[in-house]
Amino acid sequence: MSRGGLLSRLRSDRWMFVPIALLGLTVVTGAYALGHVSGGHFNPAVTLGLVAAKRFNPKDAGAYIVAQIVGGILAIAAIWAIVSGLPGGFTKEVGSLASNGYGTSGERDFYSLGAVLLAEAVLTFMFLIIILGATHKKASPAMGGLAIGLALTLIHLISIPISNTSVNPARSIAPAIFEGGDALKQVWAFILAPIVGAVLAGLVYGKLIASDND
Repeated sequence: MSRGGLLSRLRSDRWMFVPIALLGLTVVTGAYALGHVSGGHFNPAVTLGLVAAKRFNPKDAGAYIVAQIVGGILAIAAIWAIVSGLPGGFTKEVGSLASNGYGTSGERDFYSLGAVLLAEAVLTFMFLIIILGATHKKASPAMGGLAIGLALTLIHLISIPISNTSVNPARSIAPAIFEGGDALKQVWAFILAPIVGAVLAGLVYGKLIASDND
């Protein structure tokens, strides 16, 4: 087992996915801290899903998506700088920065491409339905950030073994850029599937679920 991978050390014990999944709770803090400033978008799929639901101005989507991707890259750069201080050094390889993947790549064994595409699309679809419902004007405004963060935590608990969990193209693009190799070759799946799931959720929510728009 490579000593360079952040997740490779944990894959032998599935219970160790729990603390990783709890990182989804960072969305809770981010939503409450920045929701009043920008709406708290940290995910291009969420932005596009909100556009599809007519809850966000399409003219602003491009700037948001660029900021989300740049933010992801800066975050991975900071993580890389920190883990480079591991005793014995740090090896940059596929999976070392928790990139997403499908099939078998090196020491990683994920689900097949078809299964990963379906899981990412369905889970992102459900994530957007939760976001749209939790932020609707008839919902409790104080609880929206908590519901969204807990939803993301549950999604991570389900899908870390499947693909390392994306549901966020910015989260996938950043480590793929740093790792290269199969991570970069496979990142298209983690851009396409979440966006498809999010846009479908926005269309479904806007047409079939919501009685009126915010």
